[in-house]
Amino acid sequence: MSTVTLNSNTIASLVDESLPQAAAAVRPLAAVTGAELQAPLIQGGHVRYANLDYGASAPALSIVSAYLNEVLPYYASVHRGAGYASQISTSVYENSRNIVRDFVGGRPDDSVIFTRNTTDSLNLLAGCLPRVAGEFTGEVLYLDIEHHANLLPWQGVPHRSVVAAPTLAETLDKLRGELAQGGVSLLAVTGASNVTGEILPIARLASLAHEHGARIVVDAAQLAPHRRINIAEADVDYVVFSGHKLYAPFGAGVVVGRPDWLDAGTPHLAGGGAVREARLDSVSWAAGPARHEGGSPNVLGAATLARATQVLAGLDQDAWHAHETAIRSYLVKGLEAIDGVTVHKIFNDSLDTIGVVNFSVEGFDAGLVAAYLAAEHGVGLRDGRFCAHPLLKRLGLPSGSLRASFGVGSRLEDATRLLAGIEELKRNGLGWDYVVDEGRWVPANDHRSYPEWAPNTPGTAGAAPCTVD
Repeated sequence: MSTVTLNSNTIASLVDESLPQAAAAVRPLAAVTGAELQAPLIQGGHVRYANLDYGASAPALSIVSAYLNEVLPYYASVHRGAGYASQISTSVYENSRNIVRDFVGGRPDDSVIFTRNTTDSLNLLAGCLPRVAGEFTGEVLYLDIEHHANLLPWQGVPHRSVVAAPTLAETLDKLRGELAQGGVSLLAVTGASNVTGEILPIARLASLAHEHGARIVVDAAQLAPHRRINIAEADVDYVVFSGHKLYAPFGAGVVVGRPDWLDAGTPHLAGGGAVREARLDSVSWAAGPARHEGGSPNVLGAATLARATQVLAGLDQDAWHAHETAIRSYLVKGLEAIDGVTVHKIFNDSLDTIGVVNFSVEGFDAGLVAAYLAAEHGVGLRDGRFCAHPLLKRLGLPSGSLRASFGVGSRLEDATRLLAGIEELKRNGLGWDYVVDEGRWVPANDHRSYPEWAPNTPGTAGAAPCTVD
């Protein structure tokens, strides 16, 4: 692993330097798998794949991949197996809870429940909202900027939504006003927008919620891969995030937080392991994490998630933030310098951001731009509505926009490749013909070769449709 220490003066100068000078100062903070992956170009030849889609699923850390190979021979059933491999697997799985709890600064008694992903974690929590005689004791309050994972689960319970104001300060005032009306049991907020990368002040939000008798859950799917979180210091009740965005494979998610609601809530997945005693027509449910982890758990997903948190916890925090800030500053300034390109944000007064940049190119559909960048420049980024439809509509982007996202394995060259592609598009237009296939833009007559083992590759008959999120 190579690290670099950047100060504010270095960051400020990077956006004005040539690529060779800047690239020498901004190197990956950690090795990731696929860093040298070669992508075929539609016009012929190959180029190193510039992965600017970390926000959807981040590449696995090389250390995590190596760790997986270490533990894989010991993979077996957990909790009730007497065999050697089962005992090892159980130890790895349960210890992963302690590692993840430490990573987010959890309290000693906080529960750590492994799930499928962040969406699963929030749905689990929705089933644990307090009730009396079967009736919910309060409402869930959330903003219109949320990812669907932190929006849709609350629509099935008493809820209130708030349209964010043009500034964070005004938005906090609106939330304060709603909370002051009473009747809110839970404030559900994102830690960082998955659309624009803007960070919300979670400690202030936690204080605001508690001041009015509510708890808070933070959707940290985007925040956790970019910033250390300490839920005890911030007085956050629950935090949720996903391994696949945190440089870990196998798609495990987690919810960490106060145990009382979780121990009394509706078991998330009825099945083996979630009970104290099962009878033919009734059941006594277990308490603790077991209550919600019915069936065979994702042992390797939990293990790799925990290992990834250890790697991130070991990074120099100043270098981590400076690396990301340098790339983001370079990219934003470059995009804003291109005629017809708009960089989007939610709040006029937001100052802190993660490695996510949202933009649009005047005169071009976002999906077409993404297809062009991938096919002609080997640059991968996200297009669409990012599972945040209400926010995109309010931003005046009902058909979607583009999102470049990056992290600890990124290089400044990745941002430069994106900028060069956009500049060429504006100067010369598309270099290839593109068609819409099952709702997605793809190169016409795409004859590029792909791995033989890869099914449903672009241009293959019967390819599975892509869903614009």
